[in-house]
Amino acid sequence: MRTSKAFSPAGISSFFQICDSEPDGTPITDPERIGSRGGGFALKRGVLTEVEVEESEEKKVEVFINGRSAPEAETTRRVIEMLLKKTDCHYRVKVSHKVDVPVGAGFGTSAAGALGTVMALSRALGTSLTFSQIGRLAHIAEVECRTGLGTVSGLLYGGCVLVKKPGVPDSGSIDRIPVPPGYYIVAGVFQPRMTREFLEKADREIINRVGAETLIRILEEPSLENFMRRSREFAEKTGLVTERVVRLMDASQDAGALGAAQNMLGEAVHALVPRDRLEPVLEAFGKFLPDERIIVSEIENQGVRLVG
Repeated sequence: MRTSKAFSPAGISSFFQICDSEPDGTPITDPERIGSRGGGFALKRGVLTEVEVEESEEKKVEVFINGRSAPEAETTRRVIEMLLKKTDCHYRVKVSHKVDVPVGAGFGTSAAGALGTVMALSRALGTSLTFSQIGRLAHIAEVECRTGLGTVSGLLYGGCVLVKKPGVPDSGSIDRIPVPPGYYIVAGVFQPRMTREFLEKADREIINRVGAETLIRILEEPSLENFMRRSREFAEKTGLVTERVVRLMDASQDAGALGAAQNMLGEAVHALVPRDRLEPVLEAFGKFLPDERIIVSEIENQGVRLVG
């Protein structure tokens, strides 16, 4: 039996623009070209993926999330299928994800799990892939399974990421806003919002218009303060915010956060906080949510990687 481990940071998307059609409205069918523009943060908390592989008379795939069998982990299963097609043998594959953030609340866990699986499984199989090739497989799986559009790019690079061109990471245009030491993300989750359901119901015209404007305004002044300000405006102008999200954003900023925005996609708030304001911001979050729905993480300036 061969084993390998990889870690991917979790990711928070702060604003986005859906890019799955041509300018004339014709749907794009190539998953490599489908994606999003937008921006967000990679977190030091994330998904640790362990892969066990052994040759077998028939193919068998098992996926576990935090020790529980996870037949619903479609994106992970899809990348496994894509990789196994590159081999001539049958394998039994067991993938175990240890997820250190809430699932389905805008923390990019599907993308993180897919990236970690591709990196660890390719290592275990002896299949050599570049970072761009790893990102390509994870991106295609996310698009085909409708669990995300552009999260993979941010988790490949880490930091405060701006995706300026949609599609697979090696064809997209990625930039970052420098994050100085001593900054944290404090995030609180009211309830999950499933990406697939949202993408089917979203008012794309408004999201895409405001998303495009948001990216332009951030690039005009690429500071962390402006990034958070424009991301909050995106949530408000698109009508994605709920009343309690607005109240929590206000409270966290009053307590000293550099800025606060809504997780895309989840009924959740993330605040960017300097270390010396961490305690009062946590107290503000605690007035709205129980401790188990609040997470604190430093920003991860490195992307997905092999560990162990």
